[in-house]
Amino acid sequence: MNIYWQEKRSGQELVFDLGNEQRVTLGAVRQTKRGFDAFATTTGYDPGRAVKGLPTLEEAKAFVVSFEPWNLFQGGVESLPVEDGVRPAAG
Repeated sequence: MNIYWQEKRSGQELVFDLGNEQRVTLGAVRQTKRGFDAFATTTGYDPGRAVKGLPTLEEAKAFVVSFEPWNLFQGGVESLPVEDGVRPAAG
């Protein structure tokens, strides 16, 4: 299991790789004309987990990670760090 950022056409996604080709999107960031938009995955409706117009990519990614969205899964994975760097888009 690991957690990493991956390039997407519209920005970057935070991915939780569970192994056996099972991957879950934990959140995403994308650049817009007004800055960066970010959202962290949640169960149900929680508008506080999304924000628009952040000034930098780093702030947008920090917003997503601050919610620790991986804890939504059974048992959580508090000790699993987010990998450094960004993986290229999947082929």
